[in-house]
Amino acid sequence: MPRAVIADDHPLFRSALKQAVGTVLGEPILEAATLDQTLTCLATHHDVELVLLDLNMPGNQGLTGLTTLHSQYPDVQILIVSAEEDPAIVRRTLDFGASGYVPKSAPLEQLEQAINQVLEGEAWLPDSLAAIVAKSGCEQDVDFASRLEQLTPHQFKVLKMLADGLLNKQIAYEMQVQETTIKQHVSAILRKLGVINRTQAGVLFKQLMQDH
Repeated sequence: MPRAVIADDHPLFRSALKQAVGTVLGEPILEAATLDQTLTCLATHHDVELVLLDLNMPGNQGLTGLTTLHSQYPDVQILIVSAEEDPAIVRRTLDFGASGYVPKSAPLEQLEQAINQVLEGEAWLPDSLAAIVAKSGCEQDVDFASRLEQLTPHQFKVLKMLADGLLNKQIAYEMQVQETTIKQHVSAILRKLGVINRTQAGVLFKQLMQDH
């Protein structure tokens, strides 16, 4: 059974990653070129333990892909593999649920080390980034991340749709539930996020999109 999904929209890079991941985990390794494909892989393969996620792939804006995966599949480890090396962004990915971060410039041996460490339940960063990332934390991010983690997967989906400007009845239609159910979800979201209205909740979520 597949234990990992490589989520990246560049076929050549996926092939290189597949070689490294296969060395550690063996075959088969699933591949996804979009966030939707990644979610489909996880929905249909319940043995997946690890997602190697590119931050810049179709369907993913900023950290929304990471937070969506972390909300829907909290037991799956997420290892970011990205060309982005800004310490502030690296820090945010860790705050919002990533287990580790590997620059695309890293050698394959480093990637293999990261995979092993993350699957053992430990966070991983390259030595070149670890010290500076540790100094770039933001209390607001940590607080928002902890509040997001309180949301159920359904509440997280509702929050995403609130941020897109959908009305309760539109969200109810999309999720195929009663509008009263959505009202209950919205009330819980506002309480858990510590905001007073849906506009503020949407603004908070959109901050996740602004990393790129």
